[in-house]
Amino acid sequence: MELEIAAATLDSSPRIDGAADLSSLLGSWLELPPDKTMGDIALPCFRLAKTLRQAPAAIAKSIADAVTAHITAAGAEDAEQTGAPQQTKATGALRNDWSLLTDATPAGPYVNLRLDRSFVAQDVLRAIAVDSGYCHSLRGVGKVAAIDLSSPNIAKPFGIGHLRSTVIGTAIANLMESDGYQTLRINHLGDWGTQFGKIITSYRLYGDPEKVRANPIPELNDLYVFFHQQEKLHPELEDEGRAAFLRLEEGDPDSRALWQWMIDVSMVEFQRTYDLLGSRFDYNLGESFYNDKMQLVIDELREKGLLEVSEGAEVVRLDEENLPPCLIRKSDGATLYPTRDLAAALYRHKALHADELIYVVGGEQRLHFAQLFAVLARMGHEFAAHCSHVAFGMMLLEGKKMSTRKGQIVRLQEVLEEAIARAKAIISEKNPLLADADAVARAVGVGAVVFNDLKNNRLHDIDFSLDKALAFDGETGPYVQYTHARTCSVLRKAGLLADAAASPGEALAAADSLSEIHALAEPEWELTKLLSQYPQVRLRAIDERDPSLIAKLAMDICQEYNHFYHDCPILTSTATIRERRLALTDATRLLIRHALSLLGLEAPASM
Repeated sequence: MELEIAAATLDSSPRIDGAADLSSLLGSWLELPPDKTMGDIALPCFRLAKTLRQAPAAIAKSIADAVTAHITAAGAEDAEQTGAPQQTKATGALRNDWSLLTDATPAGPYVNLRLDRSFVAQDVLRAIAVDSGYCHSLRGVGKVAAIDLSSPNIAKPFGIGHLRSTVIGTAIANLMESDGYQTLRINHLGDWGTQFGKIITSYRLYGDPEKVRANPIPELNDLYVFFHQQEKLHPELEDEGRAAFLRLEEGDPDSRALWQWMIDVSMVEFQRTYDLLGSRFDYNLGESFYNDKMQLVIDELREKGLLEVSEGAEVVRLDEENLPPCLIRKSDGATLYPTRDLAAALYRHKALHADELIYVVGGEQRLHFAQLFAVLARMGHEFAAHCSHVAFGMMLLEGKKMSTRKGQIVRLQEVLEEAIARAKAIISEKNPLLADADAVARAVGVGAVVFNDLKNNRLHDIDFSLDKALAFDGETGPYVQYTHARTCSVLRKAGLLADAAASPGEALAAADSLSEIHALAEPEWELTKLLSQYPQVRLRAIDERDPSLIAKLAMDICQEYNHFYHDCPILTSTATIRERRLALTDATRLLIRHALSLLGLEAPASM
């Protein structure tokens, strides 16, 4: 059950509407008290002060008094109907029942609320058993979201810098699918531009064809870096690179064949990395795919009177949006990224029938996307209101931005392979008889790298450290995976889990037989409260496009489960307590597994 208790409606004075939906009024304002002894949840009253023209402390007291009156009335009603209120609360539909609360106390500008532990525990376990909004919701049913993610550059290594777009975009797609959306995962490959003229020129001037074909991506990247080094000594190389790209644009057969070969070998290399990450795409569409679609965009802009000439170039002015002009075509007739992205946006909406366009691209491109969406709106396309740029911070190397031009890049494939090797070494040392050790090492190694990224707020920069990325202690992916394996082990020992993918497990399904839950130990209650937060955190993660909310809650659940595991005997408890604690263990297993799946991580049943 969501821990969302609405305590007041906003009219002339604080009052409690007993008929209102308790989870729809002020639930989003609720906080956890800094001290657990103060209560289970707290309602801050600061926001009500202006509307009600009262001091927050006075509002808190009024609300606490009103809630207390409702609690008393609910208890009296139970007693009148049954004569035994403490034995009849388990209804399975608890979200709007005032008997959920046991106490409301004002504390300055806050109302501290206590919940009926047995009541909440039963509701949480039953709701997870039937997935009552815990792991799935339906807000996006009938909607199609195109998600632009990953987008590495052809003929260049798949660097650690591209990890962020790939894993954040994958997690957002997973989250949206859990909300009923149909997602289209689009890999917008960098396969066009003057850099290909430079690579082709460098290959023809300095390349060894046999070496390049034997080890294509590293060799092509070295040639690209070497071109820029030589360009400083021989400025005329820049013109040669531009001329080579012009020949490519004009369809020169030799240039086209070499360019297509670069794409083919790059995709083979990229797929190795995607296979390790478990990433999939519905469309791999490079920038070149839109070459024959840009003129239609230019024609539409001209027909709608949006194009203006500025210093020989064609632009769309965005003065009303307080944005600089969007450059559509240069004075020499060349198109640019905005032209291409306009064509891509129209293709995704019209041909792929996407209702929402989501771009998981670094924060340094904020201006570009602000202009892109503004131009789409100027063109009269209503879907522009449903376009969003999911920005993220940079992946730095020793505090500096990585650059393929300067050869400053860390290959993601090498990082993942090193992580897997380290995971396998740890498994060999601590659990040498583990079945499927190679598969588990892969899941744990890759999980370490992915979780290390996703646990951070996506807007924060990350200074890449191999040791930190591959850490197996602390707030890490392996710790979450290990806790999942621990829950599986407990359930296997209880004879309740043969298949780690079972959902719900026998122990959790048995929660339906728990007509009463008495005297939860403190670790049980703290774990229950965290489990109850999963639905609202999942929806927040979807709305805010921030997978770190899921990663952080998963970590908190794991830490609390391990406290529970160490402090509360499970298998050796009396029958009723054993049943309850096994149900809590199974609920924890299912939510950890689901959280990991949203983040794109595997959940080994043994480690």
